[in-house]
Amino acid sequence: MSYAFVFPGQGSQSIGMLANLAESHSQVKDVFDEASAVLGYDLWDVVQNDADDKLNQTDVTQPAMLAAGIAVYRTLLAQKTCAPAFMAGHSLGEYTALVASGVMTLAQGIELVAERGRLMQQAVPAGQGAMAAVLGLEDEQVVAVCAQVDGIVEAVNFNSPGQVVIAGNKAAVEIALPLMTEAGASRVVPLPVSVPSHCSLMKPAADKLAEKLATMEFQMPNVPVLHNVQFSQASSVDEIKTLLVQQLYRPVQWVETVNAMKAQGVEMLYELGPGKVLMGLNRRIDRKMVVLPVFDQVSFEKALISL
Repeated sequence: MSYAFVFPGQGSQSIGMLANLAESHSQVKDVFDEASAVLGYDLWDVVQNDADDKLNQTDVTQPAMLAAGIAVYRTLLAQKTCAPAFMAGHSLGEYTALVASGVMTLAQGIELVAERGRLMQQAVPAGQGAMAAVLGLEDEQVVAVCAQVDGIVEAVNFNSPGQVVIAGNKAAVEIALPLMTEAGASRVVPLPVSVPSHCSLMKPAADKLAEKLATMEFQMPNVPVLHNVQFSQASSVDEIKTLLVQQLYRPVQWVETVNAMKAQGVEMLYELGPGKVLMGLNRRIDRKMVVLPVFDQVSFEKALISL
């Protein structure tokens, strides 16, 4: 059976994540120790205890989620020879996929996403931006309603049929939400995030990220990675960098990414990292494609059996 590894993004983090898996597998703590050495603080302590309420700050969340995904991936590789047809990640998870596929080292990935988080927060200070999930409308309807609003509000995550996330200036998002309801949305849900990801407000952050990426040496992946922006593989290292820059201010095309894998014969996805967000999305994208989340000892053992 052809399968792919997919990695979740921000929003899947939780205090105590991977603690159960770490009890039996040293690879988990090893990955977090390596990440902590890059960051200059104890990332595992933040993830397990979060005494200073840092885990949901985007410059901490991003390295925490990347480390979590790689920890699960390395734990699997220590027990089983894996041959995924593709890798992909939702938003921040794309960076996890690039580390797992050998494009960049774990240290490079941690350094990069921590900087990415800082640049995103600088571009739109806390309280000035907003994101919200819109349920029950067609993609085109969401885009059309956004176009009616003065100010910046855009469709930024095409997560599943009937679920689109919008982002932009807080005032513009607040104007858009009742208009979505009037257009027939079954529900609108403001999201507890500190920055409006994947919209044009992130262009200044993207420009600075491009400068950072220009200083880094990458390799082509050893497993094909599908990118959020174009839901296909990059043809060169330079294109990978370009797509990472564009990803900051262009939409996440997750439905198209899953459909692209399906078109190439993928029948099963393994969601490596905390939570079950991508499994939930796939229930609306393609119920026939099995998704197995891997985030604790029980789910890990299920994955070993099925791989």
